Amino acid sequence: MLFLAGDIGGTNGHVALMRGADDGSGELETLAYRVYACAAFPSLADLLKTFIAAEVHVPVSHGALACAGQVMGDEVANDNLPWPIHLDALRASLGFAEVAALNDFEALAYAIEGPLAASGRHLCGPTTRGQGPSLVVGPGTGLGAAIYVPSAAGGIVLTSEAGQMDFTPHSLRDRAVLAWLAPEGGYVPVEYIVSGPGLLTAYQALCAIDGEVATLTTPKEVTAAAAGLGDEHAVEAVELFCAALGSFTGNLAMTYMPTGGVFLAGGFLSSIFDLLKGSAFEERFLHGRSVRAMLAQVPVWVTEHGCHGVQGAARWYMYQRAANGAAMPEGAAA
Repeated sequence: MLFLAGDIGGTNGHVALMRGADDGSGELETLAYRVYACAAFPSLADLLKTFIAAEVHVPVSHGALACAGQVMGDEVANDNLPWPIHLDALRASLGFAEVAALNDFEALAYAIEGPLAASGRHLCGPTTRGQGPSLVVGPGTGLGAAIYVPSAAGGIVLTSEAGQMDFTPHSLRDRAVLAWLAPEGGYVPVEYIVSGPGLLTAYQALCAIDGEVATLTTPKEVTAAAAGLGDEHAVEAVELFCAALGSFTGNLAMTYMPTGGVFLAGGFLSSIFDLLKGSAFEERFLHGRSVRAMLAQVPVWVTEHGCHGVQGAARWYMYQRAANGAAMPEGAAA
């Protein structure tokens, strides 16, 4: 069986032509793979058509897409994609018989038992995985999280919109940043700080609080300045980001006790691994009181996002087809 698999985020779209064994074995082969900047295309259909024109030379009429956001009926509800996604219209535009969609971090969780778990760099905690659930968390254009629960049937994935949870300040400096973000109070999601754009926001907030002019204009500039110790506010912004990521991840770990491991996904984190390693992430992750001893049993790795989302989307699609006799999976849009 040939089909398209995609991982569509707020910044990049990863697309592959996959060949899967339609016998329930879950075997997959990647025949072609490309990464596109989403902003370069007026719609998701145009992005996929570009891939098809360049890489697909045989008839294909099925697709599985991992998308930032949640599938709600025909629509992918999201805050970070550059264009709306309506699955019926996408299917018609591509001339496909079937387009299935799932959350992007749900797809990453399906990839945990594949190459994702073997590709990370150890950050803290034990160096081997336990038998319990696993958690995947990733700050990128937004902030995503999903949990993988192993089972005899091949595993269960619980998706979430954890990045939309309220940002909770820990230090006085955190409180000052929160007050800058919401001077009249109100809801501030944690992804406003713990994401690529959030890192830039933290830097801008710290400059403004200290009466300084922010001269850096992209998250990449902030991380580069922090790595080179060339800007004290960039250094502090990265420290604040890493600490807040530790608190957020620890909160989720207290909820699920992922002794199977926490996987912090995304090229963004891989690029600042040394800064993350030397930050307050671990201390904030461990929290305090009796829970500290439990969280100390949770291993944490940083892994490249790479093609894992595509692989997870393809695995999910093949599992669902096998479970449903090759029919469209319940709850997915076609």
